[in-house]
Amino acid sequence: RLIARERERAHLREAELRAESAEAEAKNVELLSKIGRDIAGNLSIEQIIDTVYENVNDLMDASVFSIGILNEQEDRLVFPGSKEKGQTMPSFHYLLKDDRLATWCFHNRKEVVIQDYAREHLKYLKADQAPVSGETPDAVLYVPLVHKDRVIGVISAQSFKKNAYSDYHLNILRNLATYTAIAIDNAEAYQRLNNILDDLRAAQDRLVQSEKMASLGQLTAGIAHEIKNPLNFVNNFAAVSAELTDELVEEIDKNMDRKLAEVADELREILADLKINAGLINEHGKRADGIVKSMLQHSRGDHTEQSSIDVNELLEEYVNLAYHGMRAADSDFNASIERNYDDAVGSVDMVPQEIGRVLINLLNNAFYAVNERAKASKDGYQPTVTVSTKRTGTGVELGVRDNGTGIPESVKAKIFEPFFTTKPTGSGTGLGLSMSYDIVTKGHGGDMRVDSKPGEYTHFVIYLPGDRT
Repeated sequence: RLIARERERAHLREAELRAESAEAEAKNVELLSKIGRDIAGNLSIEQIIDTVYENVNDLMDASVFSIGILNEQEDRLVFPGSKEKGQTMPSFHYLLKDDRLATWCFHNRKEVVIQDYAREHLKYLKADQAPVSGETPDAVLYVPLVHKDRVIGVISAQSFKKNAYSDYHLNILRNLATYTAIAIDNAEAYQRLNNILDDLRAAQDRLVQSEKMASLGQLTAGIAHEIKNPLNFVNNFAAVSAELTDELVEEIDKNMDRKLAEVADELREILADLKINAGLINEHGKRADGIVKSMLQHSRGDHTEQSSIDVNELLEEYVNLAYHGMRAADSDFNASIERNYDDAVGSVDMVPQEIGRVLINLLNNAFYAVNERAKASKDGYQPTVTVSTKRTGTGVELGVRDNGTGIPESVKAKIFEPFFTTKPTGSGTGLGLSMSYDIVTKGHGGDMRVDSKPGEYTHFVIYLPGDRT
């Protein structure tokens, strides 16, 4: 009977231990999903590292914790904000050619598992390598950070105790590596887009005034609007990632009584969706980068402050600039210019460089249209461009009309779209009218409309609100 009771107590204890183990494992899975959810919303690499570190010690001994990120330009792994015994260490790096556990893990795309550094480090290193700072650990784990089959860095947990890590801890670090790789890729994509916008702003700050004579309508002021689309995608991705990690939590809640290995497939499916979304960010980033690079040869150096400007004088200035610019590009070009200026227009508050850019674009298009029709017409056609101003009850109207080739009805609905052009390849960027429309409507609260008849005329009217000053 005593033996039977002892066996019964042993069975009960074993059952209790299994229950405790299952409960602990479920909590660890839930904590892993929480870490993934928390870092998915971060677009700062330092914050990602801090967030992972704040939680990793609840899962395993991480007396030393670090994340190394690939710097392709300088062929190095950079370790910002590594932790040792709760303290943040100075940033450091390893060159990819260095003989280090981190670089071995990176190059071989394999995990480093050391339970006794003094005895096992030569499996990975040619010689013992002292740490850049701090003490030498006894147990070391390194796992490569892989995103879309590309190694972007490494993640490491280290302990000052021998034999500190089991396969279970290695599996935890693998899961953390997956979350972290996605989050870092998102953060880097976001930074790349911000760098693109910085490049754009820098280009906009370097306007060469002589470009007005050629075609200010080909400058890059309208690109910022196009860049907003991929940037908004990145900003919204944090929310999308949070939704996916919520799905992950729901999956965990439904399978709390199952072991981690049994729910691994479900976790991988959701993580695969996260990787797909991160891939879309890369595509948007490359698209935005291509737009900026193709236009960085242009520059801007204007001011964005509004001032009171004489409307008739401004229009006359840009009529002359556009005409002489067209003559400089084509010495055979000739056209009559008719002026219908309303003396009652006076001055209106505006950014003169911006409205000047709109006028240059419209005038260049008008001169181009009459020149094309002149080339195709027989004797008797007189290329004519008419410019006009008019005071209305609430503002002023500026008109540019030509008797050129006209715009087909099917095309007219698209002319304010970015990158749409009817000119031959190399003759236009398709940004001029889109940029002009944004300047007038968004920058000045006005309106821009067009009327045209194919083969006869095109008439653009700019409306700017404002009392006479």
